[in-house]
Amino acid sequence: MSGITASPASVLRRRARELRAAGRDIIELSSGNLDFPTPDHVIAAAHAAALRGETRYTDVDGTPELKRAVQAALLRDHHLDYGLDEIVITNGSTQALFNALLATLAPGDEVIISAPYWAPYLDQVRLAGAEPVVVPCAQNNGFKLRAEDLRAAISARTRWIIVNNPVNPSGALYSREDLSEIAAVLLRHPDIWVLADGLYEQIVFNGAPAPTLAEIEPRLKPRTLIVSGLAKSYAMMGWRIGYAAGPAALIRAMVTIQSQTTSGASSISQAAAVAALDGAQDVLLERAAILRAKRDRFAELVNGCAGLSCTPPEGTFYLLVGCAGVIGKRAPDGRVIRTDRDFSAYLLEASDVVVFPGEDLGLSPYIRLSFANPSSTIEEAARRLKRACAALQ
Repeated sequence: MSGITASPASVLRRRARELRAAGRDIIELSSGNLDFPTPDHVIAAAHAAALRGETRYTDVDGTPELKRAVQAALLRDHHLDYGLDEIVITNGSTQALFNALLATLAPGDEVIISAPYWAPYLDQVRLAGAEPVVVPCAQNNGFKLRAEDLRAAISARTRWIIVNNPVNPSGALYSREDLSEIAAVLLRHPDIWVLADGLYEQIVFNGAPAPTLAEIEPRLKPRTLIVSGLAKSYAMMGWRIGYAAGPAALIRAMVTIQSQTTSGASSISQAAAVAALDGAQDVLLERAAILRAKRDRFAELVNGCAGLSCTPPEGTFYLLVGCAGVIGKRAPDGRVIRTDRDFSAYLLEASDVVVFPGEDLGLSPYIRLSFANPSSTIEEAARRLKRACAALQ
């Protein structure tokens, strides 16, 4: 566990809980929760499964019904065909990622991760005994990994590249053309595997699921692991259902690891997930349209705050906000804002707003804000941000 510590973001959240317990009106903009309910038909399916007595342990790799639903969804959304022995159901997508890394990595191995990144990637790689190789992605390229930067990062020790589409935290969306350029590099390195994290694939604002490398370049499919889940697309954050699809040998190794940790996912949650994947998908487009309106409004308000700037993302429900304009300024209590962590702490103490510091995401000076909140919360959060920024000197 050496080198694995609680993130400053978790420290901020702990402080936020203390302030909330003391009666402060805290606005949470740092979390990955959505302000949507789980669809009614999904809840009804879970209730029906419980009444039928489907409350026993399931197979470690998931129920056949849910594996078939995942199989059909991958074919429908990505034109990718997987056998049931090439699919595993996990306790959230985070477990799928970790199982894969733990099953395949050894000391000295390297995993390429583009920055900004989802913070747990780095520590998951380290916990598996390997080293993350972070590749910064410039804002002028939309925070996306370029083929030439990928080529420069590859070494004889590279085992995986993690490709998150759309990207948490930036909301960047890799197009088919972007992925084709990355695929061309990977085809020249047959020993490198692709971990395609598509958790936010349905939260995009162009009307289609985000593409994945295996559908763009079929020759990569035998060494690609697709990881996703239902938390974001169907507002099933607390149901804890993820899945992975890839070569059968890798899936078997992941199942072995899962059998010695959590075992199978909740039987009731799996029944609910079948209803989500097999049912009408209209809710996905409807909710993406709502989020798009919230995105546009929040971006407009944030850009009206002194020292802050952002570009509306193409996917996810986060704004990645540049805060270079507040660095070096002084708060009313005399503290100097030297980093985005300082700024995040200032916003919490002065304005009761919790944000995610960019330093924890591999990019500074930035903060990440969620717009998956009620519109009234977004408006109030923006008012507080504006007052806090105006108070800096």
